[in-house]
Parts: sequence; C-alpha cells; structure tokens
Amino acid sequence: MMFSSEPARAPAAVTTVGSRLSSVLNRFVTRWPARAAVLVFVAAALLFAALLALPIAAADGAPTPFHDALFTAVSAVTVTGLTTVNTADHWSLFGEVVILFAVQTGGLGVVTLALLLARIVTRRLGVGGKVFAQDVIGASGLGDVWRLLRVVLLTTFTIEAALMIVLVPAFAVAEGSLGLGLWHGLFYAVSAFGNAGFSLHPDGLATFDGNFAILIPIMVGVFVGSLGFPVFLNLLRARWVRKQWTLHTKLTLATTLILLGLGAVGWCVAEWSNPATLGERPVPDRLFQGLFASVMMRSGGFSVLDPALSSPTAWLFTDALMFVGGGSASTAGGIKVTTLAVLFLAIVAEARGTKHVNVAGRRIPVSTQRLAISVTFLGATLVLVSTSLIMLTNPVGLDRALFEVISAFATCGLSIGLSEELNPFGKYVLSALMLMGRVGPIALATALAVRQRNVLFTLPEERPVIG
Repeated sequence: MMFSSEPARAPAAVTTVGSRLSSVLNRFVTRWPARAAVLVFVAAALLFAALLALPIAAADGAPTPFHDALFTAVSAVTVTGLTTVNTADHWSLFGEVVILFAVQTGGLGVVTLALLLARIVTRRLGVGGKVFAQDVIGASGLGDVWRLLRVVLLTTFTIEAALMIVLVPAFAVAEGSLGLGLWHGLFYAVSAFGNAGFSLHPDGLATFDGNFAILIPIMVGVFVGSLGFPVFLNLLRARWVRKQWTLHTKLTLATTLILLGLGAVGWCVAEWSNPATLGERPVPDRLFQGLFASVMMRSGGFSVLDPALSSPTAWLFTDALMFVGGGSASTAGGIKVTTLAVLFLAIVAEARGTKHVNVAGRRIPVSTQRLAISVTFLGATLVLVSTSLIMLTNPVGLDRALFEVISAFATCGLSIGLSEELNPFGKYVLSALMLMGRVGPIALATALAVRQRNVLFTLPEERPVIG
C-alpha cells in the first residue's frame, strides 16, 4: 500500500466557490461601503439578539423571548435605549456585557463601520468609499481616510475614558462599592457618549436625583456625543480658531445651542406647575431639570423624571426635538440639526425673495437643499407608517404611539412605557424603525450625494400652484 506524503488538498470546487465569494465580497465592500455597513448593522443586531436570547443572559436563567431579545439588541446597536424589559432586573452580568458591546459597536456609527469593514476585508477602499467618507465625516482628501479613521477611533475611546475617570469615583461613593463603581462608570460612560440611554438601575437615573457628580458628566457626555465626528475633526484641525471652522461646524454648533436653549425653556414652561415633575421642586433644581431634559430630548434617552408623568404639551414639545435629533455622523439620531438649519435658511431666503441660500459668507447648493427635504420626508414617512401600524395592532392612543415611534426613529430612547406593553408585532415594528432610523437617513444622504447626473438639456419651465 502506498501513502502520499503530500498534504490533503481542498476539493477544487470548494476552492473555486470560496474564491468567488471572496471576490464578490471584496467588490461589494469596495464599491458600496455604506450598504455593507447597513448589512453589518443588521448582522450585528441578529448576533447580539442570539446572545441575549441565551439562558445565561437572563438573571433568572430562563431563555428570553426572541422578540424581546431582538428588540433589546437592535436598541443597543442603534444606540436608542428603548427597552421591553427592565435592563437592571432582567439581564444578568453576561447580558449587560453583551448590551455594552452592542452599544459600543453602534456608537462607532455607519461610516466608521464601513471603513473598518473595507479595511479588514479588502485592505483598501475604492474611490466610491473614499468619496463617501470625505462627504460624510470630513476627510480633507482621498488619501486622508485612514488617518481620519484612526482619529475617529481615538476620539471615541479618549472621550469615553475621560467620562469613565470622572464617573467611577462618583458611582463608587454612591454605591458604596469600588467594583460597582468601576462597572457602572464604564457602562454609563459608553452609554452616555453613545447617546444610548441604557441604565443599569431599575429606576434609571432617578436613583441619582440630585447627585450632580453623576448627572452632569452624563449630560456633558451626551451633549458632546451628539455633535458628531465632522465637528470634532474640524475643531481639532482648526485648533478652535473660529475663522477656520467649516460651515457644517458653524451650523451644527449654532443650531444645537439654539435648540438646547429652546428645549430647556419650553420644557420648563410646560412642566413648571406639574406636581408630578417640577411643581414641588426648588427653582434652581427646576432649571437644571429643564436643561437636563433638553439635552436628553434630542437623543440622549436618559431621564431623571418619568416622561410618562409629563403633560401632553411636554410630550408634543419632546416629539419635535426628538425628530430633529443631533449632529450628522454623530451618535445621535433624528433628521439632524444641519438638516433643520438648511430648511430654515431656505425658507428665510424664499421669504426674502433671494435667489440663493447664503449664510456665514457661503452659499448652500441647491442639491444640499433637496437632500435636506429628502431626509426630512423620509423621516416623516417612516414615523407616519409606523405610528399607523402600532395603532392598528395595539389599543393605544395617538399621543402615546407618536411619542414612542418618534423616540424609536430618532434613536432617542425616552419612553412613556409603551414599548413594554406592545404585542410582538408592535415590538418588531419598533425594532425595524430603530434600525431604519439609524442607517436610513445617512444611507439616503450618501446615496443621493454620490449619485450625481449631469443633464445636457433643459425642459420648458412651468410653475404649478403652491399654497
């Protein structure tokens, strides 16, 4: 009998199939990084859902129903914070660690995941991917993408580490345990900068009502996380010299500060005499609660006062701010503050009768205005359809359904308790909405931004009647 000394070789058919799959994957990731990142988001949500459905992930050792596991996983990956079960009571330490990793994954965002995926799979990034990164997160040139990716990762982990350093002592003192202080400091640092809103305490941050050593760092972390990586990168390059700020940075900071002030004032006015929220509190505490609520309404999701106890006026006001959200390419959701700024400036220009939309010595292209309209229309459509589905399949009123749906779309996480009451179909609807709210606007924006066609003819002009 003869024995061959050569190692066994894989069948030629298997090698051919593997080579073709690798080639298709490389081509897909290189040409369409945004779509690849969306698929990564979906795959990550399914993976984390499978882990959360395991008996080891639950505090009682019983498997979690898949619709609850999927809802929690999607909420964590999309850094939303809505839950169908109480995070502190239902999940074991293993489950909480899974949620933390999911939040960190989602906090990096679609753009960063796209670049990382391209780097891992193909070792290179196609021209389309580089243009995508340049348009969305502010790469100064096509060769600048990998350096920018390193800066994004370094910025994320540095800010989270700084928050953790501040929060660990505060939690250790409040909990009376260094171990709990370390774990809660890490979890809340990632959750705050990621604008996730997940809490490891049964009553949320209401447990630390009046503890400013915990509330203020979390509020600052949420605010900074909502600005977005393009703003961070520009501020780092410009070294805080205002003349070197980009128009995007100026619009983001200005609109964010305006909404922050309006949110605080509006919420305080709506809740000032409500005994269930602000009515029985000292004036300084009322003002702080208004500022805290204003920061959280645009994507943070943390709450000291139960939103379910707020007045319908406060709900409506919160709906509007949640729908707007935070900065582009940030951990916040919504249609983004620059979208609102562009729409407002276009309205002002039209009211004045000016041909172009000009601001801060710059002219905003018509294509950007159309893009802002498209993103807003997409968001409004998703909210309308989802609210209708929730109301058709669950006995719930419009005000409660609209609040929870906008919170899901804007990946905000503020809740009036409806997520827990919904039937499985309603939970799947909100899960899909959270995913679309996280990746939909940016995928639409990048698709429209990259796809530009030059039309070499002009049709006759005719104006339809408007208004």
